[in-house]
Amino acid sequence: MPSQRALLPRSTPAAVGVSSRAVAALLDRLEAQSIECHSIMVVRRGHVLAEGWWAPYSAERPHLLYSLTKSFTSIAVGLAIADGLLSLDDRVVDVLPDHVPADVSAQGRRITVHHLLSMTAGHGTDSLDEAWQLEPGDLVKGFLRVPFTEAEGTRHTYDNSTTFILARMVERVTGHGLPEFLDERLFTPMGVGHAEWDRVASGAAFGFHGLHLTTEAVAAFGELLLRGGRWGERQLVPREWVELATRRHVDTLPPADEAGNPDFLCGYGYQFWMSRNGYHGNGSYGQQCVVVPSHDLVVAVTSGHPNEDSPAQVVHDAIRECLLPGVDVAGGDGSTDDELLAERLRRLSLAPVPGSAEPGLLVTARLDASAEDSPLPDGTRVAVDPVDGGWLLRLGSDLDIETGHGHWRESSPLGRPIVAAGAWQGGTFVAELYVITTPHRVRLVVDAEAQTAVATWSTVPLTGPSLELHVTSPLMTRPDVA
Repeated sequence: MPSQRALLPRSTPAAVGVSSRAVAALLDRLEAQSIECHSIMVVRRGHVLAEGWWAPYSAERPHLLYSLTKSFTSIAVGLAIADGLLSLDDRVVDVLPDHVPADVSAQGRRITVHHLLSMTAGHGTDSLDEAWQLEPGDLVKGFLRVPFTEAEGTRHTYDNSTTFILARMVERVTGHGLPEFLDERLFTPMGVGHAEWDRVASGAAFGFHGLHLTTEAVAAFGELLLRGGRWGERQLVPREWVELATRRHVDTLPPADEAGNPDFLCGYGYQFWMSRNGYHGNGSYGQQCVVVPSHDLVVAVTSGHPNEDSPAQVVHDAIRECLLPGVDVAGGDGSTDDELLAERLRRLSLAPVPGSAEPGLLVTARLDASAEDSPLPDGTRVAVDPVDGGWLLRLGSDLDIETGHGHWRESSPLGRPIVAAGAWQGGTFVAELYVITTPHRVRLVVDAEAQTAVATWSTVPLTGPSLELHVTSPLMTRPDVA
């Protein structure tokens, strides 16, 4: 892929007052906690001091951000407000009157932009699934039909539907799609030319999920926030909005059955989480943009850890306990330590599939999809066809995936990239199929003697298990939602 123009200047850790040993300690902590990182970038004083990608992930690849997308939607709302097109007191029923159910409740009529941004509309749990079940073609109407159990403005409940509605409100008042609006007002002026969006069947972006950006673009977003919305000589986002969005508007409560994670119990802003050392945007499976104003620091992380919640707190703890103590602290051999860290970052890699290239025979099998969340349908024909340096995997009639031995190979059978590697382990063929612009990969195991195969996700995509859906271009993982 062509290289992207750098968004941020580079520096060494020592030159911006950070100990390389502290960054190394951060990496050690993440490894010790078995967090499956895909990338990391640390920025101080506006300069990238450390950056790394665990192969096959790489710098130029956009990565699915899941709910970190919400923080970008917040910025879109702020821009619409700054333009005088929207206000915090505007009600959903007034901005989107054609999406209001005939029997909307009195509380539904009172829900405002402020309630949506702070997730204080009054639902007791995330309304998303119920709202889509009630109104498969109109999530806004479904949201207003889900019963409210708390008074608006009184309690925070993490609710994906609120951000979807905000996106539709921005689109209504600006006359532009959310992706196009953010391209014009944010991404293009910053130099980000590769934002990708997952969409529903109508073509609308989710808003609460689905933005794909490179790690550097995420870090640059954090830097934009840290500078109060200023990028170079341009004020792209009003400082007042950045300050408003990134301060606490409501308390956050721990789950009923556990203590919760400390950096998610510091309050909620406008689609941003408050934390012990600043604030952050957060997405499932460990997609994070952490801003630490007191240390002039931004940390961007992408990940694919199986537990969608735990990686975030591990990263926050590692930043707090490993990285921050190494800021503005003298000691060690700066240049030598910097070189050792840079070399370590260059060599990052996820574990390749061990095994042999033999036997060099065509093997066919049928997929057993009896396990829940199989990425492929039951009975799918699987062929492992040896080619020079690897294999061509044929999964059914549509998915032909190039697979390397000892290296990764890339193919895009349905328009979006898959990067794959495999090996024979005795009479079993094993391959890892990375849906490389997401946190997810599929492990394929083929028993040559039994002529059976099993495919499992490392982490099941939150929008559904179908592999075909996630590698088809254009990306539309809710085709049933018009």
